[in-house]
Amino acid sequence: MKKLVLIRHAKSAWDNPYLSDHQRPLAERGLRDIPRMGQRLKKRGVYPDMMLSSDAERAKITAQIIAEQLDFPKESIHFTRELYHADASEILEYLRNIPVAIGVLFIFGHNPGLNDLIWELGGQIDNLPTSGQYGFTFQATNWRDIERANATIWFDDYPKKDI
Repeated sequence: MKKLVLIRHAKSAWDNPYLSDHQRPLAERGLRDIPRMGQRLKKRGVYPDMMLSSDAERAKITAQIIAEQLDFPKESIHFTRELYHADASEILEYLRNIPVAIGVLFIFGHNPGLNDLIWELGGQIDNLPTSGQYGFTFQATNWRDIERANATIWFDDYPKKDI
């Protein structure tokens, strides 16, 4: 069984209009919300074997804070430009190349790609909010075999959700 947790970057700051989208940091609200979301993963007992993240600043910081909350080594996070504003098919193609040995994978990225992937895999969501998490399990032994037909919704969570 493979397990996937999609995590949208935390709320980003818009106070510097001269920064490129790629360089935008987290806002105060994002810096407040994401450690709490990491603690919710910990409370659920959800720990990654691998973390992949967009290399955009807001996604990188989000991944590093979650790693800290889960005692995952920050230097083991894989950052890639390929996940920066990737669409659902690009993310899925990336997932299908994950090593078989990885059981639980965290992906840190952006909308609309994450939303579209959730829908493609059979999830039900209007919008994955910033700092939101959406988990799937797959009745598959290899990442190349994951698809809607073997996907089950594991959980979804976001900062304003009552748990």
